[in-house]
Amino acid sequence: MNSSDNTSDLENPSFLSTQKITTFLTFNNQAEEALDFYPSVFKDSKVIQKTVNNDERIGKVGAMLIATMELFGQKFMLMNAGPNFTFTQGFSLMVNCDSQEEIDEYWGKLTSDGGKEVACGWLTDKFGVSWQIVPAVMGKLMSSGDPEKSKRVMGAMMQMVKLDIAGLVKAYEG
Repeated sequence: MNSSDNTSDLENPSFLSTQKITTFLTFNNQAEEALDFYPSVFKDSKVIQKTVNNDERIGKVGAMLIATMELFGQKFMLMNAGPNFTFTQGFSLMVNCDSQEEIDEYWGKLTSDGGKEVACGWLTDKFGVSWQIVPAVMGKLMSSGDPEKSKRVMGAMMQMVKLDIAGLVKAYEG
């Protein structure tokens, strides 16, 4: 999908987010690969808009500059900006999963092809973006009001790389 020069697009650009805050991911030169990859990981996703470079002064003509995608109704913008831009664990995307199967699926896809397992449900994908793949029930397990249960769950989680719902529930139940 290439951007258009149509004036009506400027008056009502459907690719712009109506969200107050939009995650903007700035890549060295892998934004187009990421634009292909993330929608393949998450079923409820789509590419909304892609703008290519038309000016040889700022890089390769025809290369993607910026794009908008949607994952589970959340819009993200991606941009190629050169080697001064990298990702750190100080920023992560958290995916709440309803089942162990869902955790396993996202974990496998996001760690494939160069991604790395970290700890406690964290991983980095092949682009260096940090993700937390967590069970949706985690909030309940950690904030039950019983400090001993929360302590056991935290202790179990600290021993895990990919989170295991059954192990966390077992720790919760004591």
